[in-house]
Amino acid sequence: MRFFALLWTLCFLLKEARAWGYKNGIFHNSIWLEQAAGVYHRESRKGRYQLTYKEARAVCKYEGGKLATYEQLEAAREIGFHVCAAGWFAKAHVGYPIVKPGANCGFGKVGVVDYGHRRNKSERWDVYCYNPDSKECGGVLTDQLRIIQSAGFPEEYQDEQICYWHIRVRLGQRIHLHFLEFDVEEDVGCLADYLDVYDSYDDVSGFAGRFCGDYLPDDIISTGNVMTLKFLSDASVTAGGFQLQYVAFDASPSAQNHTYYLR
Repeated sequence: MRFFALLWTLCFLLKEARAWGYKNGIFHNSIWLEQAAGVYHRESRKGRYQLTYKEARAVCKYEGGKLATYEQLEAAREIGFHVCAAGWFAKAHVGYPIVKPGANCGFGKVGVVDYGHRRNKSERWDVYCYNPDSKECGGVLTDQLRIIQSAGFPEEYQDEQICYWHIRVRLGQRIHLHFLEFDVEEDVGCLADYLDVYDSYDDVSGFAGRFCGDYLPDDIISTGNVMTLKFLSDASVTAGGFQLQYVAFDASPSAQNHTYYLR
């Protein structure tokens, strides 16, 4: 009996190993991949760490979602979702997902950093929501070539949006970002509506530029295999939005010459 129990356990582990693994140099799970893309980070319009637990739940509900569970947050992290900002998630826990360890993020470890259940629901943090049916505004992207656009493009985008796109391609590759169309409310300093680009896993380090107005920004090439885009709109004026394309390319000098034929 012990032999058959051991045999069954080995078969189960082999099945799990086939389900979870690397595909084309990117960590995937076939069951969770689409659902994980429905996990996203939100912050208050007032800035980082301004949401109580009640307000955090309201933010997710307003967008048709709910607070992400620990399992959903971890599944998203497994395919590259990395945000160095603590936020509410299900069961009144606070934490954040870490893919790449850093001195100021994750205490030098990887995984879902969980601060545990918070008895004081008036504490102020960001929030992690889950809505697999709403993929227009952000997501985790692992394709080699992809078009990214503001929700509703080419129609006007909505007021009070905060959207994150986390791009993660194969190890050893870089990302070429090319703007196709761009029309975002213009103001001095781009403080109302804007698109931020980060050469990193998150929106904390690797700032590459903030863009607004109706001019086409220059192309941006990452230094590694990840990029983060953050789009924010305020409660007043909107515009036509934006459309851009990214393409992954091998980091060798000979391959880089082929990334400029996007126009």
